[in-house]
Amino acid sequence: MIPAVETKSMSDDVASAFEDFARAFEAFKEANDTRLSELETRLSGDVVTEEKLTRIDAALDDAKRRLDRLALDRSRPPLGGSPEALRDPARAEHKTAFHAYIRSGEAAGLKRLEEKALSAGSGPDGGYLVPDTVETDVLRRLAAISPIRAISSVRVISGGQYKRAFSTTGPSTGWVGESAARPQTAGPTLSEMSFPAMELYAMPAATQTLLDDAVVDIDRWIAEEVEAAFAEQEGAAFVSGDGVNKPKGFLASDIVEDELWEWGKLGAVHTGGATFPSSNPSDVLVELVYALKAGYRQNASFVMNRRTQSAIRKFKDANGQYLWAPPASLGLSATLMGFPVVEAEDMPDIAAGSCAVAFGDFRRGYLVVDRAGLRVLRDPYSAKPYVLFYTTKRVGGGVQDYAAIKLLKFAA
Repeated sequence: MIPAVETKSMSDDVASAFEDFARAFEAFKEANDTRLSELETRLSGDVVTEEKLTRIDAALDDAKRRLDRLALDRSRPPLGGSPEALRDPARAEHKTAFHAYIRSGEAAGLKRLEEKALSAGSGPDGGYLVPDTVETDVLRRLAAISPIRAISSVRVISGGQYKRAFSTTGPSTGWVGESAARPQTAGPTLSEMSFPAMELYAMPAATQTLLDDAVVDIDRWIAEEVEAAFAEQEGAAFVSGDGVNKPKGFLASDIVEDELWEWGKLGAVHTGGATFPSSNPSDVLVELVYALKAGYRQNASFVMNRRTQSAIRKFKDANGQYLWAPPASLGLSATLMGFPVVEAEDMPDIAAGSCAVAFGDFRRGYLVVDRAGLRVLRDPYSAKPYVLFYTTKRVGGGVQDYAAIKLLKFAA
Protein backbone atom coordinates (compact mmCIF):
# COMPACT_ATOMS: atom_id res chain seq x y z
CA MET A 1 0.00 0.00 0.00
CA ILE A 2 1.36 3.40 -0.94
CA PRO A 3 2.04 5.59 2.13
CA ALA A 4 -0.13 8.68 2.28
CA VAL A 5 1.84 11.74 1.24
CA GLU A 6 0.25 15.08 2.01
CA THR A 7 -0.01 17.28 -1.09
CA LYS A 8 -2.29 20.03 0.16
CA SER A 9 -1.82 23.57 -1.09
CA MET A 10 0.99 25.58 0.42
CA SER A 11 0.35 27.04 3.85
CA ASP A 12 1.59 30.46 4.85
CA ASP A 13 3.14 28.88 7.90
CA VAL A 14 6.79 27.90 7.41
CA ALA A 15 6.60 25.40 10.26
CA SER A 16 3.71 23.60 8.59
CA ALA A 17 5.56 23.53 5.26
CA PHE A 18 8.62 22.12 6.96
CA GLU A 19 6.53 19.36 8.56
CA ASP A 20 5.11 18.50 5.13
CA PHE A 21 8.61 18.28 3.76
CA ALA A 22 9.77 16.07 6.65
CA ARG A 23 6.83 13.67 6.22
CA ALA A 24 7.42 13.45 2.48
CA PHE A 25 11.09 12.70 3.07
CA GLU A 26 10.27 9.92 5.56
CA ALA A 27 7.90 8.36 3.02
CA PHE A 28 10.60 8.68 0.37
CA LYS A 29 13.16 6.92 2.55
CA GLU A 30 10.73 4.09 3.31
CA ALA A 31 9.87 3.56 -0.37
CA ASN A 32 13.49 3.73 -1.42
CA ASP A 33 14.52 1.22 1.26
CA THR A 34 11.86 -1.13 -0.09
CA ARG A 35 13.18 -0.70 -3.62
CA LEU A 36 16.75 -1.44 -2.55
CA SER A 37 15.58 -4.54 -0.67
CA GLU A 38 13.78 -5.82 -3.78
CA LEU A 39 16.87 -5.25 -5.91
CA GLU A 40 18.95 -7.30 -3.47
CA THR A 41 16.52 -10.24 -3.38
CA ARG A 42 15.14 -10.35 -6.92
CA LEU A 43 17.84 -8.52 -8.92
CA SER A 44 15.15 -6.23 -10.33
CA GLY A 45 12.75 -3.72 -8.83
CA ASP A 46 8.99 -4.12 -8.70
CA VAL A 47 7.16 -1.82 -11.15
CA VAL A 48 4.60 -0.81 -8.53
CA THR A 49 7.35 0.12 -6.09
CA GLU A 50 9.15 2.16 -8.76
CA GLU A 51 5.95 4.05 -9.57
CA LYS A 52 5.27 4.66 -5.89
CA LEU A 53 8.78 6.02 -5.40
CA THR A 54 8.39 8.30 -8.40
CA ARG A 55 5.15 9.77 -7.02
CA ILE A 56 6.63 10.27 -3.56
CA ASP A 57 9.73 11.82 -5.11
CA ALA A 58 7.54 14.32 -6.99
CA ALA A 59 5.64 15.13 -3.79
CA LEU A 60 8.95 15.64 -1.99
CA ASP A 61 10.10 18.08 -4.69
CA ASP A 62 6.82 19.94 -4.41
CA ALA A 63 7.13 20.23 -0.61
CA LYS A 64 10.70 21.47 -0.98
CA ARG A 65 9.65 24.11 -3.52
CA ARG A 66 6.90 25.34 -1.18
CA LEU A 67 9.33 25.54 1.73
CA ASP A 68 11.90 27.43 -0.36
CA ARG A 69 9.28 29.86 -1.59
CA LEU A 70 8.11 30.58 1.97
CA ALA A 71 11.69 31.09 3.13
CA LEU A 72 12.32 33.48 0.26
CA ASP A 73 9.14 35.44 0.98
CA ARG A 74 10.14 35.83 4.61
CA SER A 75 13.61 37.10 3.67
CA ARG A 76 12.35 39.79 1.31
CA PRO A 77 12.17 43.36 2.64
CA PRO A 78 8.57 44.11 3.63
CA LEU A 79 6.68 46.44 1.34
CA GLY A 80 4.36 47.69 4.03
CA GLY A 81 3.69 47.49 7.73
CA SER A 82 4.16 44.26 9.61
CA PRO A 83 1.04 42.29 10.61
CA GLU A 84 1.63 43.35 14.21
CA ALA A 85 1.66 47.02 13.22
CA LEU A 86 -1.41 46.64 11.03
CA ARG A 87 -3.32 45.15 13.96
CA ASP A 88 -2.65 48.41 15.83
CA PRO A 89 -4.58 51.20 14.03
CA ALA A 90 -2.64 54.01 15.73
CA ARG A 91 0.70 52.50 14.79
CA ALA A 92 -0.48 51.88 11.22
CA GLU A 93 -1.70 55.47 10.94
CA HIS A 94 1.63 56.82 12.19
CA LYS A 95 3.54 54.59 9.78
CA THR A 96 1.44 55.68 6.80
CA ALA A 97 1.78 59.37 7.68
CA PHE A 98 5.53 59.03 8.20
CA HIS A 99 6.02 57.35 4.82
CA ALA A 100 4.03 60.13 3.14
CA TYR A 101 6.27 62.72 4.80
CA ILE A 102 9.51 60.97 3.84
CA ARG A 103 8.53 60.26 0.24
CA SER A 104 6.75 63.49 -0.70
CA GLY A 105 7.15 65.94 2.16
CA GLU A 106 3.43 65.80 3.03
CA ALA A 107 3.40 66.56 6.77
CA ALA A 108 -0.32 67.03 7.40
CA GLY A 109 -0.78 63.49 8.70
CA LEU A 110 2.13 63.76 11.17
CA LYS A 111 1.00 67.20 12.33
CA ARG A 112 -2.45 65.81 13.05
CA LEU A 113 -0.97 62.92 15.04
CA GLU A 114 1.27 65.21 17.09
CA GLU A 115 -1.70 67.44 17.85
CA LYS A 116 -3.56 64.37 19.10
CA ALA A 117 -0.61 63.44 21.28
CA LEU A 118 -0.21 67.04 22.51
CA SER A 119 3.40 66.97 21.37
CA ALA A 120 5.48 69.88 22.59
CA GLY A 121 7.95 69.65 19.71
CA SER A 122 7.59 71.87 16.68
CA GLY A 123 7.45 69.80 13.51
CA PRO A 124 8.97 72.33 11.09
CA ASP A 125 11.84 73.06 13.52
CA GLY A 126 12.57 69.78 15.26
CA GLY A 127 11.33 67.18 12.81
CA TYR A 128 8.82 64.43 13.39
CA LEU A 129 8.99 61.29 15.47
CA VAL A 130 9.65 58.13 13.47
CA PRO A 131 7.43 55.08 14.09
CA ASP A 132 8.50 53.12 17.16
CA THR A 133 9.38 50.13 14.97
CA VAL A 134 12.04 52.22 13.21
CA GLU A 135 13.44 53.48 16.52
CA THR A 136 13.59 49.93 17.85
CA ASP A 137 15.37 48.76 14.72
CA VAL A 138 17.95 51.56 14.99
CA LEU A 139 18.67 50.77 18.65
CA ARG A 140 18.95 47.06 17.88
CA ARG A 141 21.44 47.75 15.10
CA LEU A 142 23.44 50.08 17.35
CA ALA A 143 23.63 47.40 20.04
CA ALA A 144 25.14 45.05 17.46
CA ILE A 145 27.80 47.38 16.06
CA SER A 146 28.55 49.88 18.85
CA PRO A 147 31.09 48.00 21.03
CA ILE A 148 30.66 49.83 24.35
CA ARG A 149 26.86 49.99 24.07
CA ALA A 150 26.82 46.23 23.46
CA ILE A 151 28.43 45.46 26.83
CA SER A 152 26.99 48.31 28.94
CA SER A 153 23.70 48.83 30.73
CA VAL A 154 21.15 50.71 28.62
CA ARG A 155 18.23 52.64 30.07
CA VAL A 156 15.47 54.38 28.10
CA ILE A 157 14.11 57.59 29.60
CA SER A 158 11.39 60.06 28.64
CA GLY A 159 13.01 63.21 30.06
CA GLY A 160 16.19 65.12 29.40
CA GLN A 161 18.34 63.35 31.96
CA TYR A 162 18.48 60.32 34.21
CA LYS A 163 19.35 60.63 37.89
CA ARG A 164 20.18 57.87 40.31
CA ALA A 165 21.08 57.93 43.98
CA PHE A 166 23.94 55.95 45.45
CA SER A 167 25.29 55.45 48.94
CA THR A 168 28.76 56.83 49.63
CA THR A 169 29.11 55.30 53.12
CA GLY A 170 26.45 52.64 53.56
CA PRO A 171 24.58 51.99 56.82
CA SER A 172 26.35 50.79 59.95
CA THR A 173 25.96 47.05 60.52
CA GLY A 174 27.17 44.46 63.02
CA TRP A 175 26.49 41.20 64.80
CA VAL A 176 24.34 40.88 67.93
CA GLY A 177 23.21 38.09 70.16
CA GLU A 178 19.70 36.67 70.13
CA SER A 179 18.53 38.63 73.17
CA ALA A 180 21.02 41.50 73.03
CA ALA A 181 19.89 45.07 72.48
CA ARG A 182 19.92 46.25 68.91
CA PRO A 183 21.88 49.50 68.61
CA GLN A 184 20.47 52.09 66.28
CA THR A 185 22.22 52.10 62.92
CA ALA A 186 23.27 55.26 61.18
CA GLY A 187 21.51 56.15 57.95
CA PRO A 188 23.44 55.96 54.71
CA THR A 189 24.96 59.06 53.15
CA LEU A 190 23.43 59.45 49.72
CA SER A 191 24.70 61.28 46.71
CA GLU A 192 23.28 61.73 43.23
CA MET A 193 24.62 60.83 39.81
CA SER A 194 23.20 62.58 36.75
CA PHE A 195 23.30 61.36 33.15
CA PRO A 196 22.02 64.03 30.72
CA ALA A 197 20.93 62.96 27.22
CA MET A 198 22.79 64.90 24.50
CA GLU A 199 21.69 65.33 20.90
CA LEU A 200 23.31 63.12 18.27
CA TYR A 201 22.55 63.67 14.60
CA ALA A 202 23.10 62.14 11.19
CA MET A 203 22.06 63.47 7.78
CA PRO A 204 21.54 60.73 5.17
CA ALA A 205 20.69 61.83 1.63
CA ALA A 206 18.46 60.26 -1.01
CA THR A 207 17.39 60.99 -4.54
CA GLN A 208 13.74 61.63 -5.24
CA THR A 209 13.81 58.62 -7.58
CA LEU A 210 14.71 56.38 -4.64
CA LEU A 211 11.92 57.86 -2.53
CA ASP A 212 9.38 57.43 -5.34
CA ASP A 213 10.25 53.72 -5.66
CA ALA A 214 7.45 51.88 -3.84
CA VAL A 215 9.57 48.74 -3.45
CA VAL A 216 12.10 50.53 -1.23
CA ASP A 217 11.46 49.92 2.47
CA ILE A 218 11.79 53.44 3.87
CA ASP A 219 12.00 52.25 7.49
CA ARG A 220 14.88 49.90 6.77
CA TRP A 221 16.63 52.48 4.59
CA ILE A 222 16.65 55.07 7.37
CA ALA A 223 17.90 52.53 9.93
CA GLU A 224 20.71 51.39 7.66
CA GLU A 225 21.75 54.92 6.75
CA VAL A 226 22.06 56.26 10.30
CA GLU A 227 23.38 53.19 12.11
CA ALA A 228 27.03 53.59 11.05
CA ALA A 229 27.10 57.33 11.74
CA PHE A 230 25.46 56.97 15.13
CA ALA A 231 27.65 54.01 16.12
CA GLU A 232 30.87 55.83 15.17
CA GLN A 233 30.00 58.93 17.18
CA GLU A 234 28.70 56.93 20.13
CA GLY A 235 31.75 54.69 20.21
CA ALA A 236 34.12 57.62 20.49
CA ALA A 237 32.01 59.40 23.13
CA PHE A 238 31.50 56.36 25.35
CA VAL A 239 35.28 55.82 25.47
CA SER A 240 36.74 59.32 25.71
CA GLY A 241 33.91 61.88 25.47
CA ASP A 242 34.42 64.93 27.69
CA GLY A 243 30.75 65.26 28.67
CA VAL A 244 30.34 68.61 26.88
CA ASN A 245 27.42 68.22 24.46
CA LYS A 246 28.21 64.51 24.39
CA PRO A 247 28.27 61.55 26.81
CA LYS A 248 31.18 61.30 29.23
CA GLY A 249 33.49 58.42 28.36
CA PHE A 250 35.01 56.18 30.99
CA LEU A 251 38.54 57.31 30.04
CA ALA A 252 37.52 60.91 30.83
CA SER A 253 37.18 59.97 34.50
CA ASP A 254 39.91 60.82 36.98
CA ILE A 255 42.47 58.00 36.86
CA VAL A 256 44.70 57.07 39.79
CA GLU A 257 46.98 54.18 40.68
CA ASP A 258 44.88 51.29 41.85
CA GLU A 259 46.38 51.40 45.34
CA LEU A 260 45.01 54.95 45.69
CA TRP A 261 41.57 54.15 44.29
CA GLU A 262 38.53 55.89 45.73
CA TRP A 263 34.94 56.36 44.59
CA GLY A 264 34.66 58.79 41.70
CA LYS A 265 37.96 57.68 40.14
CA LEU A 266 39.10 54.70 38.08
CA GLY A 267 41.98 52.60 39.29
CA ALA A 268 44.87 51.82 36.94
CA VAL A 269 47.56 49.14 36.99
CA HIS A 270 50.88 50.51 35.69
CA THR A 271 53.07 48.50 33.31
CA GLY A 272 56.32 50.13 34.44
CA GLY A 273 57.07 51.73 31.08
CA ALA A 274 55.75 52.96 27.75
CA THR A 275 55.31 49.38 26.48
CA PHE A 276 54.74 45.92 27.90
CA PRO A 277 57.66 44.62 29.95
CA SER A 278 60.21 42.72 27.85
CA SER A 279 60.28 39.88 30.40
CA ASN A 280 57.02 38.09 31.21
CA PRO A 281 54.82 40.78 29.62
CA SER A 282 51.62 38.91 30.43
CA ASP A 283 52.18 39.36 34.17
CA VAL A 284 50.71 42.86 34.03
CA LEU A 285 47.55 41.44 32.45
CA VAL A 286 47.25 38.97 35.32
CA GLU A 287 47.69 41.86 37.75
CA LEU A 288 44.99 43.81 35.91
CA VAL A 289 42.55 40.92 36.11
CA TYR A 290 43.03 40.47 39.84
CA ALA A 291 42.84 44.19 40.53
CA LEU A 292 39.11 43.74 39.91
CA LYS A 293 37.03 42.30 42.74
CA ALA A 294 35.74 38.77 42.27
CA GLY A 295 32.12 39.91 42.07
CA TYR A 296 32.91 41.89 38.94
CA ARG A 297 35.30 39.43 37.28
CA GLN A 298 32.69 36.81 36.46
CA ASN A 299 31.07 39.09 33.84
CA ALA A 300 34.16 41.09 32.89
CA SER A 301 35.54 41.83 29.41
CA PHE A 302 38.75 43.24 28.01
CA VAL A 303 38.36 46.37 25.87
CA MET A 304 41.13 47.45 23.48
CA ASN A 305 41.70 48.41 19.86
CA ARG A 306 42.96 46.06 17.16
CA ARG A 307 46.60 47.22 17.34
CA THR A 308 46.78 46.53 21.06
CA GLN A 309 45.08 43.19 20.51
CA SER A 310 47.66 42.36 17.84
CA ALA A 311 50.47 42.90 20.34
CA ILE A 312 48.78 40.86 23.07
CA ARG A 313 47.96 38.03 20.68
CA LYS A 314 51.64 36.99 20.74
CA PHE A 315 51.74 36.43 24.52
CA LYS A 316 52.06 32.90 25.95
CA ASP A 317 51.81 31.49 29.44
CA ALA A 318 54.49 29.50 31.27
CA ASN A 319 53.36 26.31 29.50
CA GLY A 320 53.74 27.80 26.03
CA GLN A 321 49.99 28.22 25.51
CA TYR A 322 48.73 31.40 23.86
CA LEU A 323 46.71 33.63 26.18
CA TRP A 324 44.57 34.90 23.29
CA ALA A 325 42.15 32.49 21.65
CA PRO A 326 40.02 32.97 18.52
CA PRO A 327 36.20 32.87 18.72
CA ALA A 328 34.86 29.38 19.36
CA SER A 329 32.05 29.86 16.84
CA LEU A 330 30.40 32.44 14.63
CA GLY A 331 29.04 35.38 16.58
CA LEU A 332 31.25 34.93 19.64
CA SER A 333 34.20 37.09 20.73
CA ALA A 334 37.86 36.21 20.92
CA THR A 335 39.03 35.57 24.47
CA LEU A 336 42.06 36.61 26.50
CA MET A 337 42.83 34.51 29.55
CA GLY A 338 39.28 33.19 29.27
CA PHE A 339 37.59 36.64 29.22
CA PRO A 340 35.88 38.09 26.12
CA VAL A 341 37.81 40.68 24.13
CA VAL A 342 35.78 43.66 22.86
CA GLU A 343 37.45 45.51 20.00
CA ALA A 344 36.84 49.25 20.30
CA GLU A 345 38.79 51.28 17.75
CA ASP A 346 38.44 54.43 19.84
CA MET A 347 40.64 53.01 22.59
CA PRO A 348 44.12 54.61 22.53
CA ASP A 349 47.20 52.85 21.12
CA ILE A 350 50.00 51.60 23.33
CA ALA A 351 52.07 54.69 24.15
CA ALA A 352 53.61 56.44 27.11
CA GLY A 353 50.88 57.54 29.50
CA SER A 354 48.00 55.89 27.61
CA CYS A 355 45.37 53.57 29.08
CA ALA A 356 45.20 51.22 26.13
CA VAL A 357 43.47 48.32 27.88
CA ALA A 358 40.35 48.37 30.04
CA PHE A 359 39.02 45.41 31.98
CA GLY A 360 35.80 45.22 33.90
CA ASP A 361 32.13 44.44 34.18
CA PHE A 362 30.82 47.18 31.92
CA ARG A 363 27.22 46.07 32.47
CA ARG A 364 27.56 47.31 36.03
CA GLY A 365 30.24 49.90 35.40
CA TYR A 366 28.94 52.01 32.50
CA LEU A 367 25.44 53.29 31.78
CA VAL A 368 24.07 54.35 28.39
CA VAL A 369 20.94 56.53 28.52
CA ASP A 370 18.63 56.74 25.50
CA ARG A 371 15.84 59.27 25.43
CA ALA A 372 12.80 57.74 23.78
CA GLY A 373 12.10 59.14 20.35
CA LEU A 374 13.98 59.43 17.08
CA ARG A 375 13.18 62.50 14.99
CA VAL A 376 13.54 63.16 11.26
CA LEU A 377 13.41 66.55 9.50
CA ARG A 378 13.10 66.45 5.70
CA ASP A 379 15.19 69.02 3.81
CA PRO A 380 14.71 69.05 0.00
CA TYR A 381 16.38 72.45 -0.52
CA SER A 382 19.92 72.50 0.88
CA ALA A 383 21.51 69.95 -1.48
CA LYS A 384 19.29 69.82 -4.56
CA PRO A 385 18.60 67.47 -6.34
CA TYR A 386 19.13 65.36 -3.21
CA VAL A 387 16.78 65.24 -0.26
CA LEU A 388 18.48 65.39 3.14
CA PHE A 389 17.02 63.82 6.26
CA TYR A 390 18.28 65.46 9.44
CA THR A 391 17.90 62.59 11.91
CA THR A 392 18.44 63.12 15.62
CA LYS A 393 18.40 61.04 18.77
CA ARG A 394 19.31 61.96 22.32
CA VAL A 395 21.80 59.79 24.15
CA GLY A 396 23.95 60.11 27.25
CA GLY A 397 26.35 57.97 29.20
CA GLY A 398 28.84 57.78 32.01
CA VAL A 399 30.44 55.58 34.63
CA GLN A 400 27.93 54.41 37.21
CA ASP A 401 30.15 52.08 39.29
CA TYR A 402 33.78 53.15 39.58
CA ALA A 403 34.77 49.84 41.19
CA ALA A 404 33.65 47.80 38.17
CA ILE A 405 36.29 49.01 35.66
CA LYS A 406 40.09 48.87 35.86
CA LEU A 407 42.62 50.24 33.38
CA LEU A 408 46.09 49.22 32.23
CA LYS A 409 48.27 52.35 32.04
CA PHE A 410 51.54 52.32 30.16
CA ALA A 411 53.58 54.32 32.65
CA ALA A 412 56.17 53.85 35.36
